[in-house]
Amino acid sequence: MRMSAKAQYACIAMLELAGNYQEPQLLQVKNIADAHGISARFLVQILLQLKVHGLVRSVRGAAGGYQLARSPDTISLAEVINAIDDTTPPLPPALMALKPSPAVDALATVFQEVDAKERQVLREVSLAELIRRTEARGMMYQI
Repeated sequence: MRMSAKAQYACIAMLELAGNYQEPQLLQVKNIADAHGISARFLVQILLQLKVHGLVRSVRGAAGGYQLARSPDTISLAEVINAIDDTTPPLPPALMALKPSPAVDALATVFQEVDAKERQVLREVSLAELIRRTEARGMMYQI
């Protein structure tokens, strides 16, 4: 699966917000950015895009920050990625450059099936599930 760095950073930010979901204080962009070595300016752009898609909400001001707009159980990785990246997967460039043939069609079909399976996995994995996986590895997120 091709996923932009921006979508990967969005997943990390959403995981941070999911880990803080039960806490009353909001997470500030600087804290998320510093924890993961992401540019705060770039992270703001990502969070604004996630906000437009209804995945996060924000509060302005000194005590402001970001939080999930919904429970981590209801947000899938697919939603996060689709909010950032184009959801239409192109065929591999080499296949697109070839003349149509049964061999090209067969390969294209397999690649489309692989993509469909990847998308299904991403739809099935919620932020809450990722928090559980991090806890199983000894991380300290809470839901």
